[in-house]
Amino acid sequence: MKRVIAVANQKGGVGKTTTAVNLAASLTATKRRVLLIDLDPQGNATMGCGVDKNSQARTSCDVLLGDCTAVEALVPVEYGGFMLMPSNQDLTAAEVRLMTMIAGREFKLRGALKPIREDFDVILIDCPPALNMLTLNALVAADSVMVPMQCEYYALEGLSSLVQTIDQIRGSINPDLEIEGLLRTMFDPRNNLANEVSAQLIEHFGDKVFRTLIPRNVRLAEAPSFGKPALFHDKESRGALAYLALAGELIRRDDLSSAPV
Repeated sequence: MKRVIAVANQKGGVGKTTTAVNLAASLTATKRRVLLIDLDPQGNATMGCGVDKNSQARTSCDVLLGDCTAVEALVPVEYGGFMLMPSNQDLTAAEVRLMTMIAGREFKLRGALKPIREDFDVILIDCPPALNMLTLNALVAADSVMVPMQCEYYALEGLSSLVQTIDQIRGSINPDLEIEGLLRTMFDPRNNLANEVSAQLIEHFGDKVFRTLIPRNVRLAEAPSFGKPALFHDKESRGALAYLALAGELIRRDDLSSAPV
């Protein structure tokens, strides 16, 4: 299972960072070698892993600008056992610098990851809530895109523009890019609209919709303030168990796709 997966959705507050951090911990628990890349200037994934975003000598900003190699920017995550490429507000400046470059700006992350790709089974990239130069770098570097989304009306609108962007990148820069799957987050089965939107997603995207549902869960919301994935905050919580189930589903899908026909 050698994959680079961008966790992306231009809509904020849909559970991208929660998914990236908890899936990284859950995949590590299945004995996979995992790297989590924080590509959001807010640095929430970094803080959610218990790493101080403001005291890092090297971050994803330095990697994108070529000031250090990817391996020089990696730090181990105490609660989780995976590696992290941290980020902080400096990443905003990196994006501005990238915008001024004439050529090759969208390939910076892909080039930086090339020497370390074989060191990890899964590389997860937590993208910012925008279709900007940082997200573009993630999509060019990735094999696939995981789209966390809430089952509400506006989510469907945002999804169509993200799918268009993925199609454009596949057609021009990264022909191997595919949708890993749509992940229904903060799901409340008592909500009729959520069930309707969920049914529409399955109708349009079929088996691209993960079977695993991520519930609304207090422990998932609490865990970042303790600097831990939910698995290390309360491993029996519904949120932690849901992300373990998602890791299992991801691995099964990968096993099926790589099995000889």
